[in-house]
Amino acid sequence: MTDSSKRAPRRQSYQGLWLHGFHRVDYTEWGDPLNPRVLVCVHGLTRNGRDFDALAQQLSTDYRVLCPDVVGRGTSEWLAQKSDYAYPLYLSDMAALIARSGAERVDWVGTSMGGIIGMMLAAQPGSPIGKLVLNDVGSIVSAAGLQRLSGYVGQAQAFASLPEVEDYFRRTHQGFGPLTDQQWHHLAVHGAAQGSDGQYRLRYDPAIATSFVGTPLMDIDLSLFWNAVRCPTLVLRGAQSDLLLPHTLALMQMGHPQLQIQDIPECGHAPALMAPEQINRIREFLR
Repeated sequence: MTDSSKRAPRRQSYQGLWLHGFHRVDYTEWGDPLNPRVLVCVHGLTRNGRDFDALAQQLSTDYRVLCPDVVGRGTSEWLAQKSDYAYPLYLSDMAALIARSGAERVDWVGTSMGGIIGMMLAAQPGSPIGKLVLNDVGSIVSAAGLQRLSGYVGQAQAFASLPEVEDYFRRTHQGFGPLTDQQWHHLAVHGAAQGSDGQYRLRYDPAIATSFVGTPLMDIDLSLFWNAVRCPTLVLRGAQSDLLLPHTLALMQMGHPQLQIQDIPECGHAPALMAPEQINRIREFLR
C-alpha cells in the first residue's frame, strides 16, 4: 500500500447486534490500516463521522483513525425499533468497533453525544480507553442546551438544493464557530442526501429525537460516570457554550485535578474541530 493510499479515507462497515436484531454500522478509516495506534472519533447527536475529516487527515500520520456514523446517522442503518436509539446500544456498537480494530487500547475524541459515549466507556472496569478528549460536554449536560437542541432535532425537513442545506447548517449550527465556505459546504455534502424526488433531507433518522418528546428537559447528571474515569482527559469548551457551563468544569476538576481544559473562542456548542489550532491542541494532548 502506497503512502498516499494510506492517507486516503476508506469506507468500512460491520454488523452491530441489539435486542431486535443486527444493524449495519458504517465508518471511515484513515491512516495505515496496520497501525496499532488507534483513535476513535465520535460525532454529536445529529451529525456523522465525516465531521472529523480534517482532524482525521491530520492525525492519520500518527494513528489509524476510525470515525463511525452512529446507527441512525450518516450512512449507517436506521433502526426498525426506534426505542433502541439509546446509550446502551451505542456503547455496544462502539465496543464492537474497538474489538474490530484489533487494538487493546484506543484513544477517543467525542463531540457532545460522542463524548458522553466515550465517558461512559472510559468509566467501565478494564476500559480500553487510553486518553479521552471531550468536545463541549461534561459531567452535567445543561437543560438550557437540551432545550435548544429540542428545537430542531427530529424535525423532518426537505431542501430544494445543497445551498439551502448549507444555509440551514449555518443558521442551526452557529456554535461550530467561524467556518470557511468550503467547510460549511463539506458539512452540507455529508450531512444531507438527495432523494428520488430531487429533494435533500438530513442524514439522520428523525426518530433519534424520541427521548426529547414528552419528557421534561432537566439537567442530566453524568457524575456517576465521570467520577469513575481514570484516564488522562482533555475537555474542550466552546466559549459561548450553553450545554457545558463553567461551573460544570469546576466540579469536574475537583475530583480530577489533572484534568486539562481548553476554551475555544468564537464557538458555542460545539467547536467543529476543523481549525488548525483546535487540531493542534488535540494532537498535543494525545502525544
